[in-house]
Amino acid sequence: MLELQHVSYTVEEDGDNKDILKDVSLTIEDGTFLVVTGPNGGGKSSLAKIIMGVNRVTGGKIFLDGEDITDLSITERAQKGISFAFQTPVVFKGIRVLDLLRMARGKQISIMQACDYLSQVGLCAKDYIEREVNGSLSGGELKRIEIATVLARGTKLSLFDEPEAGIDIWSFQNLIKVFETVRNTVQGSVMVISHQERILSIADKIAVIEDGRVKQFGSRDEVLPGLLGTASAVNAACSRLE
Repeated sequence: MLELQHVSYTVEEDGDNKDILKDVSLTIEDGTFLVVTGPNGGGKSSLAKIIMGVNRVTGGKIFLDGEDITDLSITERAQKGISFAFQTPVVFKGIRVLDLLRMARGKQISIMQACDYLSQVGLCAKDYIEREVNGSLSGGELKRIEIATVLARGTKLSLFDEPEAGIDIWSFQNLIKVFETVRNTVQGSVMVISHQERILSIADKIAVIEDGRVKQFGSRDEVLPGLLGTASAVNAACSRLE
């Protein structure tokens, strides 16, 4: 379980202090698929980076399974079981997909095991296992490979910052199927930063971040009707996923 207690994050901008996150308290229970949404510039991506340790809080505390991780580095948080997937996946010239999955898993897994992770994200393993993780791959392919590495790690908390960013509509349709698989198979908690209705519609919980604060937090059925306008819109969205 992850707990944020009265977290704030302030940066200096043009000689003045700017509050990015303001007294944010949030709990992500084990096994929860949480989607964080809200207006651009509201603090969503900053929240994910604060949790991973990319940025450091200027106030408040962060706990993972009751342990204070506020002052831990990115590496230490990763060792504790937190994964982070950036909006734009990193490319690794000279490193094969197989190598990347083995590094993510932290041990010498077999080709068959690596192929299983690729299959879970909808990639034909034989076409990708020996390919380099470089610019020859499309944005959608890189996103799915990155998600496969998160699955390989099997962490307590997996963070995804706007995974739909920069990919085409066809890749996005496949991405939704991947996250449906993640939601149903990952043992730990998942937090996705997204504006997309289709991703919001498979959430267990939704948090709305606006002007650096948590404006709403609750189950999908509690929060999504207000975001989409009507309950009938929610039902229609959910029926399209069946």
